[in-house]
Amino acid sequence: MPDVELVTVTYLRSVLPTGTVVATEWPASVAQHLPVVAVSLGGGGSRQRAVTVDRTVDIDVLAATKAQARQLAADVSAHLIAAAGTAQPGARIYGVEETSVVWLPYEPSAETDPIPRYVLVMSMVVRPA
Repeated sequence: MPDVELVTVTYLRSVLPTGTVVATEWPASVAQHLPVVAVSLGGGGSRQRAVTVDRTVDIDVLAATKAQARQLAADVSAHLIAAAGTAQPGARIYGVEETSVVWLPYEPSAETDPIPRYVLVMSMVVRPA
């Protein structure tokens, strides 16, 4: 089955504004690399055995302000929903739904200001391309 993290990262890199870091991990010194979109594989299972899988991706969205993070999370969600019905390198995407979006600021230490962060959870039905 497709590597949904790779498919999601590759797709988002092609549609999000230049300068947005899109990866599967947060960069070192994350505050110096904002905005950041970090994709991680969540749960999921088979819909039709050996044909399609339902995968969940957890997406951390970090930006300089809460309003920017909220807008970027909305943009990521809209772009992924728009990808339903398309073929991407490595996968055919059949359905995409927003499962949840949660405000979750990141505070690495007491001496560091919180970085505005949303965690977006998306569900995708995919099969190999």
